[in-house]
Amino acid sequence: MSGRKRKNRHIDADHSGICFKPCGIQRVDLQKVILAEDEMEAIRLADLEGLYQQECSQKMGISRTTFSRLIESARKKIADALINTKALKIRMIEND
Repeated sequence: MSGRKRKNRHIDADHSGICFKPCGIQRVDLQKVILAEDEMEAIRLADLEGLYQQECSQKMGISRTTFSRLIESARKKIADALINTKALKIRMIEND
């Protein structure tokens, strides 16, 4: 089952390949949390730039409800990585 085709999302910068990890623990010993580039862009717009969700969704070219799901998912993943001492890796979105 393929579902709806993923809508292209406008992302201002290439965040792929960036990885954060807890200090003092080798990366090979850590579990990883994967943050998609669109989730990273949602964090940048909402939390760093301080834009409202409607403005963020317009900048990304997606609906406000889609943006809301993205930001919620991103924040949960970041919290999981920080609280449970996991590495956080930003990965490029794969288009079908």
